[in-house]
Amino acid sequence: MHNPGSVTPERFPAQDRFADGAQFIAGRLTKGTSGRTHTVVDPATGEEVYTYELAGPDDVDAAVAAARAAFPGWSGATPGERSDALHRFAAVLADRAEDFARAESLQCGKPLKLTREFDVPGTVDNTAFFAGAARHLQGQSAGEYSGDHTSYVRREAIGVVGSIAPWNYPLQMAAWKILPAIAAGNTIVLKPAELTPLTSLLFAQAATDAGIPDGVVNIVTGTGREAGEHLVGHPDVVMTSFTGSTAVGKRVAEVATATVKRLHLELGGKAPFVVFDDADLEAAVHGAVAGALINTGQDCTAATRAYVQRPLYEAFVERTAALMETVRLGDPFAPGTDLGPLISHVQRDRVAGFVERARAYARVVTGGEAPEGDLAAGAYYRPTLIADAAQDSEIVQSEIFGPVLVVLPFDSDDEGIGLANDTPYGLAASAWSSNVYRANRATREIKAGCVWVNDHIPIISEMPHGGYKASGFGKDMSAYSFEEYTQVKHVMFDNTAQARKDWHRTIFGDR
Repeated sequence: MHNPGSVTPERFPAQDRFADGAQFIAGRLTKGTSGRTHTVVDPATGEEVYTYELAGPDDVDAAVAAARAAFPGWSGATPGERSDALHRFAAVLADRAEDFARAESLQCGKPLKLTREFDVPGTVDNTAFFAGAARHLQGQSAGEYSGDHTSYVRREAIGVVGSIAPWNYPLQMAAWKILPAIAAGNTIVLKPAELTPLTSLLFAQAATDAGIPDGVVNIVTGTGREAGEHLVGHPDVVMTSFTGSTAVGKRVAEVATATVKRLHLELGGKAPFVVFDDADLEAAVHGAVAGALINTGQDCTAATRAYVQRPLYEAFVERTAALMETVRLGDPFAPGTDLGPLISHVQRDRVAGFVERARAYARVVTGGEAPEGDLAAGAYYRPTLIADAAQDSEIVQSEIFGPVLVVLPFDSDDEGIGLANDTPYGLAASAWSSNVYRANRATREIKAGCVWVNDHIPIISEMPHGGYKASGFGKDMSAYSFEEYTQVKHVMFDNTAQARKDWHRTIFGDR
């Protein structure tokens, strides 16, 4: 069921690619069989974009069967053959970059400049990186570690991977799940969020058009409770990779461990932004606004807690508020728009609830409201800065996932680092200082999977992404991701050609 509503081809040039359904199984689109439908909505306008039939358990079974059937051929391909296919894949993605950018902006509400300059080129680069990395699945060099044997290590594909991606970065998260898995020789079934399936489906179609065999990449679009849990618990799925909230991640772990699956979790975050008193104040202010507002704050690595050493605190609050007030909300497709809507009115109201409750114990310096007028129909919320909250308050401790930054002062370096570590999360952080020793201490002592110095947010394909503590475990991107998606096998050859080995005497006979 394809219902484009009033969305114009200019905003959604790839809409004809979804006419046959929102399930991509064994190289073709099909309709879901759950008996229920879902509608993708443009969060900037409230307009219906695409209505489709949701996946049910039968669709998941079909996708897993297709992936299982494709596994022997794909895992048996040479690294060079997989690499060539991924290079072609990167070229197809680059050729369709504008279609991807517009579909991502439409379903997520992201400004077009963000999808054109971050989401899409980052995904193309990820694909090119894994095309090269596919040739470098290396184990430990062969050697005679026992003296009488030669040992070496093989890295082998593990089988069918069942992954679940979130709605905040649908294209990039699809790539982060799919690319290392298939580069290592696995096949995959991905469940995107039902709110944002469009670019995941385009991604799978591009893979097929690039010559990646049918069944290597499959997409099932359904609810987490029905399609997601069935995928995670499926007996033929040997690994689950999940990105989303910590609460849902716990449920995924429960279902996955019941069948002893390998598990990779990238969960919530509450990233600290630690500004020492020797920091470049203007750089920190600009970094805080950009780091807090990227993707309308719907980013698990977004700057959410700014800890500013007391000599800079008041100036930081004043200048950050002033810069936030210059950020332009508007139509994601308009050239002058800086900030788009949140993913939905439900999420907008959730964020607003955090801010309204915080008014009882903290100061809302700027923002704290939804705009009126032309933007009232969308899920917009103004950039918000909150000060004077206590460390143990909800606004400081809980993941808000919106354009909200809370600022707290600290005195000693010990205190600042201690406050940075004082949440359950540990995904990302940043430290701002002109003193290399001070900054280096922060990178050692802040418990997070990524610590930036004098910047916040940039990611690159060559470096890993993943968290500590309640932010999960395992790595996306980089060669480290192959540790998630490969099985390590020790192979050991006898070099003596002797029937009776010296060690046998420990079991029978004498020397």
